[in-house]
Amino acid sequence: MDIMKELYSVITDRKQHPVEGSYTNYLFDKGTDKISKKLGEEAVEVVIAASQRDKKEIVGEIADLQYHLLVLMVDQGITLDDVETELRSRRG
Repeated sequence: MDIMKELYSVITDRKQHPVEGSYTNYLFDKGTDKISKKLGEEAVEVVIAASQRDKKEIVGEIADLQYHLLVLMVDQGITLDDVETELRSRRG
């Protein structure tokens, strides 16, 4: 299974079946504003890592960014297919 699909599935499951102590559930409990703030923080961390040209750090920050983006997507009811469809429509 594609890791993005797998992670999206886990995040969706956490929303539907909360697990005590889960960071994902903490984000859902705090709401969209908190999720969006974390997403913004992670985006800035990607930019900082890129400016330092540290590939390992950049990869780690991109992974954090993608995770938080998936949390926002689940929070907003946006699927990976929704995004794929949009990207394909832009290819002309």
